[in-house]
Amino acid sequence: MRGMTLHSSVPDKDRSSIDLVRSQFAALKTHIEQAIIGQPRLIERLLTGVLADGHVLLEGLPGLAKTTAVRALASGMNLRFQRIQFTPDLIPGDITGSDIFVPQDGHFQFIEGPIFNDIILADEINRAPPKVQSALLEAMQERQVTVGGVTRELSPQFMVIATQNPIEHEGTYPLPEAQLDRFLMKTHIDYPSADDELAILHLEQQRLTATTSAPSIMANMTPEQVLQARAAVCRIYIDEMLERYIITLVGATRNPAAWDPELAGWISRGASPRASLALAHAARARAYLSGRDFVEPGDIIDLAHDILNHRIALNFSARAAEVSVAKVIERIIEAVPIP
Repeated sequence: MRGMTLHSSVPDKDRSSIDLVRSQFAALKTHIEQAIIGQPRLIERLLTGVLADGHVLLEGLPGLAKTTAVRALASGMNLRFQRIQFTPDLIPGDITGSDIFVPQDGHFQFIEGPIFNDIILADEINRAPPKVQSALLEAMQERQVTVGGVTRELSPQFMVIATQNPIEHEGTYPLPEAQLDRFLMKTHIDYPSADDELAILHLEQQRLTATTSAPSIMANMTPEQVLQARAAVCRIYIDEMLERYIITLVGATRNPAAWDPELAGWISRGASPRASLALAHAARARAYLSGRDFVEPGDIIDLAHDILNHRIALNFSARAAEVSVAKVIERIIEAVPIP
């Protein structure tokens, strides 16, 4: 499998274009790393989401540089960025836009909402009421918005990066399962290490006292290059043996008794086939970021938690025993043989 690459099937002129875009993504990673210190997992997952053309749900406490990272991601790709603070009093029109009557013209005019940007940061998405979440669901799944019976297309680069606080539940609305399934992955963001936090203090001090801004590496990507990179990711080779491994992993969440009898007493609902598609495509994106033209088992294992953790429902017995979804996924990975 390791010998199967795209070099033999891609013309030299196209190969140079592919290599250029790949180098641009390396520069984009450096660009984001200049904006935040630490959080390498966050950066890699954001880039994976962009390349896999999927939405990302970030779960973490406030103050962990989520907004800064997403803003740096959008600016590095020269995409339109919009942060939306979700609140309980939000209505669908605040997201999608609405028809406004213009008295001087005597007709209604559609005013676009913030959803018509490229990168949307849905901050504290679980604070939005169900009607707002339903309006967002159409945009995430169909890349379109329907207002007043008229359907309008969204940007080809459209991507939702949502955040939610894992601890605070007062005044929140749990995301419906259908909407959770639309997220390519759900990533937990933890506190930075002590060394990284010290570096953050030093960097902030430098910013406060610096008389001139330090030179920074700019990605200088174009929106068209983002689409080119996504097309290149689709051509990453994945062996049928690994495809079957993905299907087996996802299938184990639906039939856990076949792999571990104890798991059967914990899982009430397994992952849908959308999880298999997401894991395969995200694995291709990770291989692309690693500079490879083929998927390795490590790509699948590394992403399994983020792809599956919001698609598995635990029953009362698991919650009573304080069993986490992460533990269940780890047991599945250990039980299913790696090809």
